Amino acid sequence: MRPADDRPFLQVKGVSKAYGPVNALVDVSLHVDTGEIVGLVGDNGAGKSTLVNVIAGAGRADEGAIFVAGEQVEFRSPWDARERGIETVYQDLALAPDLPVWANIFLGRERFARGPGRVVGWLNKKAMRERAQAELARLQIPIPDVDVVVADLSGGQRQAVAVARSIAWGRRLVMMDEPTANLGVEEQERVAVLARNLVERELAVLLVSHNLAQIFDLTHRIVVLRHGRRVAVRTTKETTREEIVGLITGAVDGDPDT
Repeated sequence: MRPADDRPFLQVKGVSKAYGPVNALVDVSLHVDTGEIVGLVGDNGAGKSTLVNVIAGAGRADEGAIFVAGEQVEFRSPWDARERGIETVYQDLALAPDLPVWANIFLGRERFARGPGRVVGWLNKKAMRERAQAELARLQIPIPDVDVVVADLSGGQRQAVAVARSIAWGRRLVMMDEPTANLGVEEQERVAVLARNLVERELAVLLVSHNLAQIFDLTHRIVVLRHGRRVAVRTTKETTREEIVGLITGAVDGDPDT
């Protein structure tokens, strides 16, 4: 999974983040290789979403560094991360409920008409509708009408649109923060298939989930956070659900060098 030059695609070194007196992250390090799914687990308040936000450019670390393909980067916004091929499925989905499905998939990436129409800002809605429909079909996401507004979709369908948007545009790394939280069993399996497809396309995936069955089914490695600190990293095939639960709760001691 590691590239020929032995550099992980994403490397986080010593990242710390505080909100007033609360230390959300303390000296956290991890890496994600191309073609690898890394699970990020921990109890509520462990710092998982904060770390995702820092990597995605939606939050700034107080200390530490982030490297992409061996180059240190400083993301001032999610757009900076997207420019580096990093897409995120946020826990709150970050959808515009009053816009149709196609507009949400192209949110921030709108296509404009050519010629004089571009000058006055006319959108090429036809092209965006067709691309959105094709993307949903490719990902086997059953939303037959891309003109329906997101507010009229079920919770599971909204989640699927958010996942589809990230997968459609993610070129190097896709981070998923609880991507199956509101999905039924069949829809959860569809997301699992999408994650495996990303690995087959040589992308890197960082998966945040409370669903340990999903974590053990999909990931190559598991990073455990507790109280904002990384307490362990385990190869998925070499650990057990009991050990991971113990590391999450503190019943099992973490690694002394973590």
